[in-house]
Amino acid sequence: MAKPFLIIQLRPEDETADNEFASIKHYGGLKDSEVRRVRAEKSGLPVISLNEYSGIIVGGSPFNVSTPQGEKSEIQKKVEDDFHRLFDDVVQDDFPFLGCCSGNGLLGSYCGSAISTKFGEPVGATNIDITEVGKTDPLLLGFPESIRVLLGHKEACDKLPPGCELLATNASCPVQMFRLKNNIYATQFHPEGDAEGFIVRIHVYKDYGYFPPESAQDLISAVEHEHTPEAQSILKRFVDRFRI
Repeated sequence: MAKPFLIIQLRPEDETADNEFASIKHYGGLKDSEVRRVRAEKSGLPVISLNEYSGIIVGGSPFNVSTPQGEKSEIQKKVEDDFHRLFDDVVQDDFPFLGCCSGNGLLGSYCGSAISTKFGEPVGATNIDITEVGKTDPLLLGFPESIRVLLGHKEACDKLPPGCELLATNASCPVQMFRLKNNIYATQFHPEGDAEGFIVRIHVYKDYGYFPPESAQDLISAVEHEHTPEAQSILKRFVDRFRI
């Protein structure tokens, strides 16, 4: 029997968390029997034994690593501490890991990159460029030089984290995707994102500071016809590569 993938979520709202979980399963080609779900924003991470899983996928979050320590909630502080311990094990074992959006900030910070609002991007779709290194990576092999992605984030890595390879970039946010060692990945964009899911998030997060609330309908109109098949296939490639 194949080992399941551990899906770690950090979204406090059930509506967005459930939609994200369903999207990860759908685009990853994962059956219910192949996943274990943890809502880390509720009580942090449990003790995780890596040898029980094929890989780990982390979704997005309204938490921001760059928030001043004194302004972070106790659960956010616990989540960040828990991830630091998890990364100790993941990096030591070069364990299959895919961090999406907030997972990018958590891993980038762990690796030593400053995280700030310098390269935040508005909610919506954009093009990112695959680097020369990215063109040879198993998750991006054969992609066009530029692909369409869905994203929306207040913060990002100021620069490529030490010891990592840059896989995708663009002018507005230079660190769009990176790899540590051979099996540890992070994306600033949402590979699980689709128009339906982003419309759900726009409704839920319209008062969270990602965009002016009055612009919500314009954002919905902008994303409702977007298609990001390459970005979504990253999830499928990750699952297919590491499923054991």
